Amino acid sequence: MQTAFIAGASRGLGHAIATELFDRGWHVIGTVRHPTTRTPLHDLADRSDGRVEVENLDITEPAQLPPLHERLAGRRLDVLFVNAGTTNDPATPIGEVPTAEFVDVMVTNALSPMRVIAALKDLVPADGLIGAMSSGQGSITNNVAGSREVYRGSKAALNMFMRSFAARPEEAERALVLMAPGWIRTALGGPDASFTMEETVPKVVDVLLAKRGKPGLEFLDRTGETVPW
Repeated sequence: MQTAFIAGASRGLGHAIATELFDRGWHVIGTVRHPTTRTPLHDLADRSDGRVEVENLDITEPAQLPPLHERLAGRRLDVLFVNAGTTNDPATPIGEVPTAEFVDVMVTNALSPMRVIAALKDLVPADGLIGAMSSGQGSITNNVAGSREVYRGSKAALNMFMRSFAARPEEAERALVLMAPGWIRTALGGPDASFTMEETVPKVVDVLLAKRGKPGLEFLDRTGETVPW
């Protein structure tokens, strides 16, 4: 049985990806941020007959990563995918964003996913996949509408950090992916988003699984099409 590690799987898109993989017969390790809060991932674990594990991880707390690696030592992670993310008021121009708010979005969306990848990459086999949830709004080429300036910047930064990671000689043979799932009706996407999770998540998982064993970094949407950087 293959194993997927999903960072940020307590609810929303991360939980939906974890559920889809479970339904396809995978073993899933998902993380939740607050150890004492009950989440939909706990409900999935309860009915999984041991095929879903819940780990506690706040990706913005780097001190939590070495103990997590120690708990997972010896495990094989066929897919390592970091989904966790946040945003701010989309209407606030970059010059008016409070420093603390800027730092929160950038650390959560850009720095922390790379820390998770760096901490756990040795558990991913040569034919596995490492990925992170980006966004079409992180595309510099496609930014013709503006708005959501800090969020866009954080995802563009994540894309650059992943490109730097992919450029390291020791990572040249890895399969790496940045996923742009589209505007989805989640707590982050809001109720006016164009797509439901039910119609989007199976496609996202199809793209992730198809990327395994294909070296190099790609920035892909839910249909497998390349998103311009």
